[in-house]
Amino acid sequence: MRPGTPPRLVPRTLFRTRPRTLRGRLALLALVTTAAWVLLLTLLFNVLLSGRLRADADDLLRTRAEAAASTVQVLPGGTLRIAEPADDSALDTDIWIYQGARAVERPNTRRSLQRQADALAGRGSGFATAAGVRWYALPLPGPGGRRAGTVVTAVGLSSYHRTLTSALAGSIVLAVLLLLGVYAVTRAVVGRALRPVAEMTRQAADWSGHDLGRRFGVGRRPAELSSLAARLDELLDRLAVVLRHEQQWSAELSHELRAPLSRIVAEADWLYRRPRPAEGRRAALDVIRSAADEMQQICETLLAEARNRSTRLPGRCHLAEFAADLSARWPSAAPRLRVETGDGELTVGAPPEIVQRTLAPLLDNARRYAATTVVVRFEPGVSIVVSDDGAGISEAARDHVFEPGYRAEPGDGHRGAGLGLALARRLARSAGGDLVLDGHSTFVLRLPPG
Repeated sequence: MRPGTPPRLVPRTLFRTRPRTLRGRLALLALVTTAAWVLLLTLLFNVLLSGRLRADADDLLRTRAEAAASTVQVLPGGTLRIAEPADDSALDTDIWIYQGARAVERPNTRRSLQRQADALAGRGSGFATAAGVRWYALPLPGPGGRRAGTVVTAVGLSSYHRTLTSALAGSIVLAVLLLLGVYAVTRAVVGRALRPVAEMTRQAADWSGHDLGRRFGVGRRPAELSSLAARLDELLDRLAVVLRHEQQWSAELSHELRAPLSRIVAEADWLYRRPRPAEGRRAALDVIRSAADEMQQICETLLAEARNRSTRLPGRCHLAEFAADLSARWPSAAPRLRVETGDGELTVGAPPEIVQRTLAPLLDNARRYAATTVVVRFEPGVSIVVSDDGAGISEAARDHVFEPGYRAEPGDGHRGAGLGLALARRLARSAGGDLVLDGHSTFVLRLPPG
């Protein structure tokens, strides 16, 4: 590449050889693993076959040499006498008989083979390979242990090579067919095995968007699919809980914002419909501003509780100051409010906003159903008792008053959604306390000491 020439960018798609699907990856893994084993077995088979063919050729040469040696008689003087065998063709098949370095019996063959046989005759015994021919030299012992002669045999290796080549080609074809079959079968088997997983995933996605009440349950499935079904059911359960909490939070937020929004709408409507003096407009704007601040506080309180639902909300609240503020805010219209504070430390370990939002539905209910008086008693310990002199809650409704959406008297003309008491108990518990009903018209809010 010349200097200054920008490098050629190779498309990344050329390197994306890894299958994207799990079925393709498993099939490729099975193919690679099988290919490694088949290659190893093919090499081993051909090495063993080559050795076996060489051993067969050596056995043939040794047998021929021994058969030829059995026809040779060594005379006392070391002279060789060759007896005529019953089958003359036995000595005509590439067999040489030497006395010393002189061939006394040889076949009618090529000069190159003759020269190779002459070279082996005086070299000793053993096997040799040259020019595609396998050779064997067998010494003939003479008187006194001296070497009287040599029998040399030869066999062409072309037929063995053809056999080895055919076996190698056949094993390669068989290996390719085997690998293709393994890949196809693996893809089919893995695809069939993963089909229930894909179907369960599709069902879970459909149920999560349209029917969170559906579950896979316990059925006749393989162990792996049963475990997957159980995990998907757990996931759907958690999703249902999250959705239920979200819906509950939205309902509680709208429930808490209803009162300040009503005040804002009413004051804005009065300002729009009826002219007021400057002092009246200022008072109306103060009410709107106060309601807007209350809405902001409600949102921040509920958001903080939602974020820290699994942990205790930090903070402290002095109930003596809270009691004085409560008395100042209480409307002058009936019923009247009586606040009682006991002796001792009245500091709770909960944020003032949580205490206020927890008491708000209790005070609203007490003001709505009291005959003449609402009593709020702050006790050391620390607990806040809210009671009224109304008819109270019926025996049948006592076990359900803290259930979200439950209303003891749906036809009482009140537009509430039955969320106030459920929200109050949840906020109390988020601060480390609790809210209980004691009797027919007395609620006890217990908070951790500060």
